[in-house]
Amino acid sequence: MQSNVILSVAKKEVMDNIRNKWIIIVSIMFALLTIIASYLGTVYNQGHGWNNIGATITAMMSFVEYLLTIIALILGYGTIISEVERGSMSSLLSLSATRLEVITGKFLGLACVLTLTILIGFGAAGVIIAANVSNMSFVEYLIFIGGTILLGLIFLSISVFFSTIFKKRSTAIGGAVFLWFFFLILLPIILSIILIGSVGINNFLAGMIPDWYYLLEMFNPVSVYSYFISINVVPISQLMQGAGVQITYPSYLSNALLLPVLLLWIVVFFVLAYWRFKKQDI
Repeated sequence: MQSNVILSVAKKEVMDNIRNKWIIIVSIMFALLTIIASYLGTVYNQGHGWNNIGATITAMMSFVEYLLTIIALILGYGTIISEVERGSMSSLLSLSATRLEVITGKFLGLACVLTLTILIGFGAAGVIIAANVSNMSFVEYLIFIGGTILLGLIFLSISVFFSTIFKKRSTAIGGAVFLWFFFLILLPIILSIILIGSVGINNFLAGMIPDWYYLLEMFNPVSVYSYFISINVVPISQLMQGAGVQITYPSYLSNALLLPVLLLWIVVFFVLAYWRFKKQDI
């Protein structure tokens, strides 16, 4: 693989998104949502003043899970199929660029766009929150940002894979919407049904969750992200306990498991994307 080809393809993806003002718009959106969650939250102060960082992260997790995932899917769903439809992909491949170099460059470029957007949005909000909140834990906030980047890269990797499956851009966007619905709505319902069928509705409502269920949830990257943030940001656990929710995770649910699983989601779907792209007749 030639690094200059990869860098050229990645640079083009970054510049295209900068020209479209994509980074600026989404960064502002992330920053505003975080600041609003901190200023208007009601966990500790009944909606008056600024929440601490634990309460802010708790509020932001839902925004991240629903909003960032669809943004990542939209960012990557057309990265391959759009070039194929325009005919520019065949021209690119004819210029001594291999398919591995092309898809690596495209993924890295889009990953830089997504990462930069998250860093700017949440970074700017973090500075404002730190100026208004005492005893802010920068380590926990950085863990939140790092975990959020990994979640975004997972859904970006999945969307790039789906971009190699469909033959039309209009079909690919339908696939992206279905993926979002599957991981955010359908899969949690399916897993909840399995849990209720195993432990009974009364035990389910009482929060009695068997250890094997957490392993089952490793098949949903959104759940893996949620557990990763929850076990690393102490105030989240304190907030839930204060609300009457008792959290008892199994001992194996730790960073030693969750971080590799998050990274595995990224790698597996990137490999699948390359495998499918390599087989495409362009």
